[in-house]
Amino acid sequence: MTDRQELLHTPEGVWDHYGKDYMEYTRTAHQVKLAFHAYGYEDIKTPTFEFFDVFSREVGTTPSRELYKFFDREGNTLVLRPDFTPSVARCAAKYFRESSEPLRFCYEGSAFQNTANLQGKLHESTELGAELIGDGTAAGDAEVIAMLIDGILKTGLTKFQISVGNVEYFKGICEAAGLDADTERDLRDALSGKNYFKVQDLLKDRNVAEIYRDQIMRITGFMRDGKDLEEAREKTSSRRAQAALERLLDLDRLLEDYGFEKYVSYDLSLLSRYQYYTGILFKGYTYGVGEPIASGGRYDGLLAHFGKDAPAVGFMIPLDTMVEALRAQHIPIKVPEGPTVLTYTEEDFAKVLQKAKALRAEGARVVMTRAKTEDAG
Repeated sequence: MTDRQELLHTPEGVWDHYGKDYMEYTRTAHQVKLAFHAYGYEDIKTPTFEFFDVFSREVGTTPSRELYKFFDREGNTLVLRPDFTPSVARCAAKYFRESSEPLRFCYEGSAFQNTANLQGKLHESTELGAELIGDGTAAGDAEVIAMLIDGILKTGLTKFQISVGNVEYFKGICEAAGLDADTERDLRDALSGKNYFKVQDLLKDRNVAEIYRDQIMRITGFMRDGKDLEEAREKTSSRRAQAALERLLDLDRLLEDYGFEKYVSYDLSLLSRYQYYTGILFKGYTYGVGEPIASGGRYDGLLAHFGKDAPAVGFMIPLDTMVEALRAQHIPIKVPEGPTVLTYTEEDFAKVLQKAKALRAEGARVVMTRAKTEDAG
């Protein structure tokens, strides 16, 4: 391959969008953001790159090896944004440190993951999301999940499920069982990967008491609604785990008030690799794609890293996956028709131009093209 040919290609993990394809992306994003704005969320734009410490291990975000890192002239380590949530948290702590009122932000932009094995994932992806800061209630959880459901419905997608868990249930059982940090981490990894055989082996190898083995294995079961949550609460001995289930029961009742209960189910094995999550977790699933169409949760301790002690909850929609799902399910994405084409000659240019100007003033898309002549071939 020659150097000139190489210039025509993008690096692995990124791609070009143009024409009707790109219009479908922007249209889908617009529809989702209509829901954000309808709930009173305001747009926020944070830098594409930040100081390394915004995404450090202490914050509990993307592992360092998966970050795109570089240096500025002063020698500071900078990274391309891998995740919007810490950036929004930093921004809120900087400009709203003393505010006690809930803050509602929404965003759209690129995120970057420097993964060694793509497995179909992009190095640069477009993300849409929203963050509710300063509301630690179950009503705040319900608002965010309801807004997510509204946003998905606005794209035309109707066959999907939001699976909700609570990381506090898992932590409560581990605490009651007296598990060490390594065992808890290994169990978290196995549960996150839905590797339930490995979960059983770990519990046996680490000599976990039978009562706690049963409660951890119960995590792997599917729960449809509040009745299943109540049954799990009755069989749980840990007060911390019971409180987690009670929070989910409150959420379930609130989502019924929104009328969205049919889109929600419960999964206590739902855990995240992001360590900053402290309460509810949720992911959106539909058919036709291999990745979630949304993910989010509560992160009540994250803002304290930036100097503002406030609860928060939010979510992210990977736009690429959402558009892929719409196309896989043959759901049309309504985009504007192609432009009106007006042909002109040297003699009637001024007349055609006036017509084009009138149409453009009415909001039409107009292309003026010179008429072909025999001399032009």
